[in-house]
Amino acid sequence: MKLHKGHLFDVVNAAFMIAFCATTLFPFVHLLSLSLSTGNVPLTTIHLIPPEMTLANYKKVFTNEFVLSGFMNTLLRTVLGTALSLAATIFAAYPLAKRFFPHRTFWTGFIVFTMFFSGGLIPNYLLIKNLGLMNSVWALVLPSLVSAFSLVIARNFFMAIPESLEESAKIDGANDIVILFRIVVPISMPIIATLALWTAVSHWNAWFDSLIYMTDSHKQVLQVVMRRIVLLGTKDMMDLNSYEDPNLAVNPETIKAATLMVTIIPIVMFYPFLQKYFVKGVLVGSLKG
Repeated sequence: MKLHKGHLFDVVNAAFMIAFCATTLFPFVHLLSLSLSTGNVPLTTIHLIPPEMTLANYKKVFTNEFVLSGFMNTLLRTVLGTALSLAATIFAAYPLAKRFFPHRTFWTGFIVFTMFFSGGLIPNYLLIKNLGLMNSVWALVLPSLVSAFSLVIARNFFMAIPESLEESAKIDGANDIVILFRIVVPISMPIIATLALWTAVSHWNAWFDSLIYMTDSHKQVLQVVMRRIVLLGTKDMMDLNSYEDPNLAVNPETIKAATLMVTIIPIVMFYPFLQKYFVKGVLVGSLKG
């Protein structure tokens, strides 16, 4: 039986995607298995199921004061930074999407110009220090409050919304604020969800600014704590105020794996709540024209 060219393509494409997904999931599953393994498991072998399962590694991680404070600092930064960034982006992109906005082409070009040039590390550090934002969450949120790329994306999406919707609302007596929150924002949930995911992932994974602006160890974000545990060793970081049980064997590698899982899982769980908006975005795009 001969395969049709279309069927052959489907078979090859499916095989490629299965192989690609397997290579993507394999390191994650191995890391999860290692984080649930005891310290007696040989690290020279790769296994997907823990030969000896234990939660001692996670107990060691969750009872460490630096991990707990880092997790709370990262959570605060992500929630606060994402909310403020979305608000600022929407308030800036909506006026730029209007044809009657004075010199909107100039202001859009001015914003795009900032994507290619920046003040540099030293001026940014001096600015944050002189503003008194050191060891504050605002030092991590305010410098990246508005992304020029996200602003342009939101502006283009708002421009695709039919003007007849807003004109009908104005006839009914709605002002610009009511139109923005009652009409534009609900229609724009797909792009808002996309920008929220981008911003949240960016804040959750960021560590360099915290390393520079946070001199207090208890105000460091989780990524900095993870960096110190994974790259600089675990003894000094994990021995302080940590869970101890002489009957449970752990080693630095299994603790590193548990720390990585604690860092990865929360942001991975964030995606399913926004997935429906990505699918809906295909239908919303048909409003243009």
